[in-house]
Amino acid sequence: MTSIESVTLEVADPTAASRFYTAAFGLGPQVRLRASQAPAAGFRGFTLSLTVSQPATVSGLIGAALDAGATPLKPAAKSFWGYGGVVRAPDGTIWKVATSAKKDTGPATRQIDQVVLLLGAEDVAASKRFYVDHGLAVAKSFGRKYVEFATGSSPVKLGLYGRRALAKDAGVSPDGTGSHRLVIGSEAGSFTDPDGFAWEAATP
Repeated sequence: MTSIESVTLEVADPTAASRFYTAAFGLGPQVRLRASQAPAAGFRGFTLSLTVSQPATVSGLIGAALDAGATPLKPAAKSFWGYGGVVRAPDGTIWKVATSAKKDTGPATRQIDQVVLLLGAEDVAASKRFYVDHGLAVAKSFGRKYVEFATGSSPVKLGLYGRRALAKDAGVSPDGTGSHRLVIGSEAGSFTDPDGFAWEAATP
C-alpha cells in the first residue's frame, strides 16, 4: 500500500512560513517547507485539511492561525457533517480544519488526528486511473466527483475532488495560474500527475 510520507510547500520565505505553521498548527514532519519563487496566482488547485476530535479544537486552531496571520475564507461553523472552517496561510496554502463531532467532549487541545491532501482534478476519473496505474489503491470512489485512496497508516491521506467543487468548498474562485507550489513525498517515486502535481521519492 502506497504511503505518503510528507507534503512540501514551496514558499517565498521558509523562515516566515515555519514561524506561522508552528504558531498556528504545530505541524510535525509531514509538512515541509522549501524556498521557491515560482509564479502562482489564484487557486493553486489543492487544499490541506486537518481533522480533529471536537469543535473546540477546530475553533482553537482556526483562532491560532488567524492570530498568526492567516486570512479567513470560511468562518468556523456547524454544518450537516460536523463543524469546520477554512483559512488561507500567508504563503497562500488553503487549510481546512474540521471535525465530524457535533459536541465537545472535553477541553480544547491542539491534537491533530489526520492531515488530508485534496487535489483538484479537471477529470477525476482520468486522474483516478493514473494513480491506480502508479500503484495507489482506491478506498472510496463516488463516480467522477470524489476519490479517496487507501494509504494505510500514512502520515498524509490523499483524495481527489473536482477542481471547481474543491474551490467552492474552500470558499474561493477556481481560477488560478502558475505553479501548484506543492511536492508530494511518497514511496511511489517521482512523477507528475495529469493536473501537474509533482511527486518525488520520500526522504527521511
